[in-house]
Amino acid sequence: MMTMEEIVGRLEEAGAAMLAMPSRGYSTRLRVTKLDVVHTALEAYGWAGAKMKPPAPSAAEVTRMDEAFGWLLYIPEKQYVLRRIAGARALVHPLTGRHIYAWRKLGEMLGADHKSVQRWHGQAIRLILAGLAKR
Repeated sequence: MMTMEEIVGRLEEAGAAMLAMPSRGYSTRLRVTKLDVVHTALEAYGWAGAKMKPPAPSAAEVTRMDEAFGWLLYIPEKQYVLRRIAGARALVHPLTGRHIYAWRKLGEMLGADHKSVQRWHGQAIRLILAGLAKR
């Protein structure tokens, strides 16, 4: 039997794995080719450093991600706001470990107080816990 903290941890792990997945393939963005320019140390002042990319998740991590995000289906469709809160709160930056959506930002998006959003998140996790207990 899992605890609420373990469910939240697994959902956050799944969110980090999803955000770390490489974004390759066809895109609707326009692709622009640009030539690489060699800069000397004197010319490079003010240029931004290279951005770090998270490592691509392994096959086992992707399997765990699919399983954890499947748990969101234990939240009834009528309570889509709870499902949305649980899904948004699961998104964690893979390098920094920080949540993409803070409680206050979720509250602004939903037009509610951040304390209410925290309470609704707890309700969503309890629904997932009950669904896992029945399984």
